[in-house]
Order: sequence, then C-alpha cells, then structure tokens
Amino acid sequence: MTMASTAAGTALPQSAVEKAWALLESLTDPEIPVVTLRELGILRDVRTTVAQDGTEQLEVVITPTYSGCPAMGQIEDDVSNLLQAHGLKGQVKTQLAPAWTTDWITPEAKEKLRAYGIAPPHSGADHDCQTPSGNLNGTSTSSIIQFAARSASNPGRHEQLAVPCPQCNSHNTTETSHFGSTACKALYRCLDCMEPFDYFKPY
Repeated sequence: MTMASTAAGTALPQSAVEKAWALLESLTDPEIPVVTLRELGILRDVRTTVAQDGTEQLEVVITPTYSGCPAMGQIEDDVSNLLQAHGLKGQVKTQLAPAWTTDWITPEAKEKLRAYGIAPPHSGADHDCQTPSGNLNGTSTSSIIQFAARSASNPGRHEQLAVPCPQCNSHNTTETSHFGSTACKALYRCLDCMEPFDYFKPY
C-alpha cells in the first residue's frame, strides 16, 4: 500500500490524503459560494503529521486572502467538520508565507466570479501598471503611494486598465468605493447599464 510520509517519519495510507483532497475539492468559500477554496488558492496542501498523543493525522494547510480576513474562522470550522464527518482525524494549519495573491485564483474560478456578478482580478502582469480607476475618492493613501512607486519604476506603463462590467461587459466603468461587500473587493458602477458590481481587487 502506498504510504505518505510525516514529519516524524511515520506514515498514513496515501488513500487518506487522497480522500481528504477529494472531499475538500468541493468545499466552497463562505463569502463567495460559487468558488471553492482550492480554486481561490486558499487551500494550499493536505499532508500527514503526528499529533501530540503520537497518533498520525492529516494536516490541512490554508492561507488567508488577507490578514484579518473574518471568513478564516468559518473556513477552519468547515474544513474540520468535513473531515470529521467522513471519519478523518485532522487539524487545520493557517500558513501566512508565502502570502496569498490573486494570481493563485484559477482561470475557472475567475469565470465563475464573472458569472456570479463579480469582476475577477487582473493578472499580476496587468495590475502592476494599473491606475486607480475613476476618481480617487475613497482610495487609500497607501494605494496611491504604491501606484506612484510602481509608475516611477515602470515609466510609460501607467495606462488605466478598465474593469469590465460582469453584467454587460462594458469597459465604461468607475470605482465608487475602494471597499465593496468585503475588504478584498472594491465597489464599481457601470456607466452604460448603470449596474453596481464588486471587483475582486488584485493583490
């Protein structure tokens, strides 16, 4: 039987790790239920370790989208409850490094976000040269300073990247608030169909 290594040199059947992955593949984000934790890049790893009592158990590694994310407590509970419901002993470990980035969001998840009415984030290559959209009211000073620093280091690459409306796909949109329904999203309005929508801010 194929075995999985642990930090202490003991092992669990690989099937336990595979079973956990299969279960967690369908676990969705509590704030955006159309995408899974795996698709968002929050679910980082499933591995084996040794508990304090010497028994082997699973360890599920998650990384928060940003420091202080209020959904992380719910995510930890959801993961633990799912494992327990299927007879798997395990614990959840929150790992902060490397820091989460929107580049970890899968292309499939970005399409699901768009269909749900949330404009997905630009890729890292794009948002490095993105200006704050619309007027700057509500945009944090740190965001403006960071943008200015990026512009200084990338002269000639400061064209504004429009955020397409997920409703009508118009690029004629503007930011109305730097924070939307959650801190990781900004609130936008389409100037063509006039519908408000969230934009998942790139990090």
